[in-house]
Amino acid sequence: MPKEYLKDQLWKLFEKLPEELKELIFAAETAENIDNVCRRNNVTEDKMAEVAKSTGRVLMGLLPPSDFESVLLKEAKLRSDTAKNVAREINRFIFFPVKEILSQLYETEIAPPARPKEAVELEEKEKPAPQAEERIPRRLDTYRETIE
Repeated sequence: MPKEYLKDQLWKLFEKLPEELKELIFAAETAENIDNVCRRNNVTEDKMAEVAKSTGRVLMGLLPPSDFESVLLKEAKLRSDTAKNVAREINRFIFFPVKEILSQLYETEIAPPARPKEAVELEEKEKPAPQAEERIPRRLDTYRETIE
């Protein structure tokens, strides 16, 4: 369970944050992104507050992004697949655009957002099948005959 902080402690931490993170924490776009992600993944209103709180903890430097999904499982009590999807989308829309700043804040590398399994499968289906000639290893033809 993440440690609870007093308002004074949180404001002191907030004042030390880079300007871009300060703006992101209170941006309407951040709230909209969290709301949209939660609605797409059928997260109930009462659990949305915990998702938003956990997102804020990451942006404040209190919760490493790598622990975000597990906190959604434990604190927000989301199902495993829902927590994974929510974490992936919030990483993509909120954390990834400021990954350099978060990396400096946590002194760790933030991984790029994982691509959905469906997108990878779709790309594989769209690739043309190799033609028969391409599958046969090419070698030098030592016997040449003229064609008439």
